[in-house]
Amino acid sequence: MILLGAHFSIANGLHQAIHTARDYGCNTLQIFTKNASTWKERDITKKEIDLFNQAREEAGIESIFSHDSYLINLASPEEKKYRMSKRAMLREINRCALLQIPFLVMHPGSHRDSGEVAGMIRIADGINAVLDKAGSCQVRILLETTAGQGSSLGRTFEELAFIIEKVEDKNRIGVCLDTCHIFAAGYDIRTKASYLETIESFDRILGLKNLHLIHLNDSKKGLGSRMDRHEHIGEGAIGEDGFRFFLNDSRLDRLPFILETPKEKDGIEYDQTNLNRVRRLAGEEICVKVSPKTGKDV
Repeated sequence: MILLGAHFSIANGLHQAIHTARDYGCNTLQIFTKNASTWKERDITKKEIDLFNQAREEAGIESIFSHDSYLINLASPEEKKYRMSKRAMLREINRCALLQIPFLVMHPGSHRDSGEVAGMIRIADGINAVLDKAGSCQVRILLETTAGQGSSLGRTFEELAFIIEKVEDKNRIGVCLDTCHIFAAGYDIRTKASYLETIESFDRILGLKNLHLIHLNDSKKGLGSRMDRHEHIGEGAIGEDGFRFFLNDSRLDRLPFILETPKEKDGIEYDQTNLNRVRRLAGEEICVKVSPKTGKDV
């Protein structure tokens, strides 16, 4: 059985995201540990930690990932924003440690027209500073591949390799590959030949041993568009075959797959539909056929 899940809301509590994942038949999930669209920080209470641990034990889900706030930008040339980003990143890591979440996904950042190399150096320096302050905490940061929209860094495997090479503690850094993002960045995965070329390029430049998570998202925009627009599985410019290649590649058997697809379509919740499509493409039986939210067949 593949490790398959989605990003689930914590609106009703951190622990509720685990219950939601279980109801969808998932064995992995991704969450935010705070509101991702605000700088306002929060302290996690002992009660929240206890409920989270209880839910994890009841659901039998050990593979959990966190994603950092969208506001964090460790490539920022603005000193105030850079300091705020480092502080926020440290808080993200501390929350993960309290919840025993081993991986924190982050977008590398945007250089804001200050130059790609300068931006990548700031990212690595920022990560080093944050990990140093985090002390013995063993949360691993996963740099996510990006579409390269605007001045965002992480569009190429070489950019991520440049950053990782400058991170001092290699045991606390890794990569999250997003299918929509690499496609929008120009890596074709629609045919067997182009998929193999892309994965072999990743392995040569970054190493598959450093890949810890795959985000499964179709793309609303075309190859090389550099537009980060997620679409439902099989309904975008990538199409079903691209996902079938990832899901049936024995080199990726150990990896979790997380969906970040749109939550609804035409007013109908769509997580279960996307999860079932992925299971079918992986050659698995559809283990959940009823939406836990609506109770209707999907």
